Amino acid sequence: MSSLRRHWPEYLMEAAELGLFMLAATLGTVLLEHPASPVRRALPDPLLRRALMGLAMGATAVAIVYSPLGQRSGAHFNPAVTLTFLRLGKVAPVDAAFYVAAQFLGGVAGVLLAASVSGTLLAHPSVNYAVTAPGAGGPAVAFAAETAISFGLMTAVLVVSNSRFARATGLVAGALVAIWITCEAPLSGTSMNPARTLGSALPARVFDSLWVYFGAPLAGMLLAAESYTRLGRTRTVRCAKLHHENRRRCIFCGEPAR
Repeated sequence: MSSLRRHWPEYLMEAAELGLFMLAATLGTVLLEHPASPVRRALPDPLLRRALMGLAMGATAVAIVYSPLGQRSGAHFNPAVTLTFLRLGKVAPVDAAFYVAAQFLGGVAGVLLAASVSGTLLAHPSVNYAVTAPGAGGPAVAFAAETAISFGLMTAVLVVSNSRFARATGLVAGALVAIWITCEAPLSGTSMNPARTLGSALPARVFDSLWVYFGAPLAGMLLAAESYTRLGRTRTVRCAKLHHENRRRCIFCGEPAR
């Protein structure tokens, strides 16, 4: 339990980060999709609404990565990201276990907080707690799409974070989140995050395709990690943080706060 005593602030930060992300996702969905919303009535084009949602969630992701919380914890707020860095040997198993547990708890807490703020609006069928569900193509298409976008996101994170442009990792990740939500959401809802999906699925009681959103993000990100390390044999992974060059301590590299 020494890791828990030493690293509990980072664990709580991971929970808070996904909680904030889910709060933005759920309230944003209410604003853009609820029939009573003036924004929904003013923007009948679903592509335009997805683009706005993508911009909002991309900006939220960027804000979290560069926030004091994200700079210190590494801004994973996604079990698939944490487990991929575990596979790469950049996260200790005990830290990975606590990170994943915190992320799932944070995702649920964020949705419950949004429900308490929005009342019955979040439960309306047009919003349905911002669940991620397969589109008209069904679970197989959703699985393929989630695997592809997760692969693309993790590839970008690894390439940029281990280059001279490392400080831009959060910006690149946020831009991809915005693009995926705008373009890919009709296929799978754009999750890339098992804890994000479960956070909405629990209050909505929608579990029939949960395997898609647990399996595909992890498969895509692990495949990206294998491709990055095996296809470029001189490539190294510096750290599990998305934004490492800051004054916060790093529990992955053992660097103290400066």
